[in-house]
Amino acid sequence: AEHQHVRYNPLRDDWVLVSAHRVKRPWQGQLEKPPPENVPRWDPKNPLCPGATRANGEVNPKYEGTFVFPNDFPALQPDAPEPDDSDHPLFRAAPAQGVCKVMCFHPWSDLTLPLMSLPEIRAVIDTWAELATELGASYPWVQIFENKGEMMGCSNPHPHCQVWASSFLPNEARLEDQTQRQHLSQHGVPMLLEYAEQEARRKERLVVENADWLVVVPYWATWPYQTLLLPRHHVCRLQDLSDSEKDSLASIMQRLLIKYDNLFEVSFPYSMGWHGAPTGAFLEEDCRHWQLHAHYYPPLLRSATVRKFMVGYEMLAQAQRDLTPEQAAERLRSLSEVHYK
Repeated sequence: AEHQHVRYNPLRDDWVLVSAHRVKRPWQGQLEKPPPENVPRWDPKNPLCPGATRANGEVNPKYEGTFVFPNDFPALQPDAPEPDDSDHPLFRAAPAQGVCKVMCFHPWSDLTLPLMSLPEIRAVIDTWAELATELGASYPWVQIFENKGEMMGCSNPHPHCQVWASSFLPNEARLEDQTQRQHLSQHGVPMLLEYAEQEARRKERLVVENADWLVVVPYWATWPYQTLLLPRHHVCRLQDLSDSEKDSLASIMQRLLIKYDNLFEVSFPYSMGWHGAPTGAFLEEDCRHWQLHAHYYPPLLRSATVRKFMVGYEMLAQAQRDLTPEQAAERLRSLSEVHYK
C-alpha cells in the first residue's frame, strides 16, 4: 500500500506498475466537465429516442422496452471485399467482415442502468443473450460493450450499448483464449473460476456478491476503479445462463452501478464489455477453459472532474495505477447501495 511494485495479470500475460504514493501528488491538470444533470426524457433530435429520425432517414419505432437496430455507421460490414495478397511478410492484411448493431436499453434518455428497475435490467440481459445467440450462430466473436458518458466517447445521452460481431477473434479475445487454455491445461481448472473462488475467500478486493456472482477490483487492475464481474459457477457464454442466474445478474449489476454513481455523486462514466467463449465454428469445439466475465473500465481517479490518463509511460512502457486495488475495493465496498439521487 505504500511502496511501488508490479503485479502480474494472468488473463493478459502482462504486468501493471502499482504506485500508490502517487495519488498524494497535487493536481493542476485538466478538469473534466461533469455530465449534464438535466437530460430531457425525450428529444426529437436525439437519434436514439423513440420516434426520432436517424442520420440515414430511418425513423425509430415508438419502442417501450429494448430496441435493436443496425449501426448507421458500422465499423464492420458483412460484404467487405478481401484485401489483395501481400508481397512481403511485414505488410500483411487479412479479411474482416461482420455486423454492428446498436441496442437501446430503455425509451427514456434520462435513465441509466443503475436508475432502471430490476425487471428492466433483466430485459437488457435477455436481449444481450438473444443477440449473442443470433450473431454467434455464424460469427466467431460477438462483442457486447457499453460506452457510458461523454468522457468515454458516448455521443448520444441515452441508455444504450453496441454489439459488434466479427469474422475473426479480436486481439483481447485471442489473448484471453490463449491464457485461459494454458491455465486449464496446467492446473486442471478454468482460470477465472479458480480466481473467483480465491477472491470470495480472501474478500480484500471484493465489492459486492450474491449467490451466483461476485464483483472484485482485480488484483491486476489497471484503471483506478476497474472491476471484474464473475460467475461463481462454471459458465462459458452469456446465452448459457439460467433464468435465476440472469435475475441475480440484474441485481448485482444494479448494486455495482449504484456504488459507481455514489462514489463521486455523478453519473459514473465507464467502458464495459462481456467476454465469453468464442462462437460460430467454436460452438463445436471444447471451450471448457473459458469462463464468462464482464470488464468495467472507469476513467475517474480523484473526483468527478479528475480522470486517469493512460499516456507517456503507460503507452510506451506498461500500465501504471495510482492507488492499490485493495484501496479502491474498500472504498467501493463501503458505499451505500441506495442511489444518491
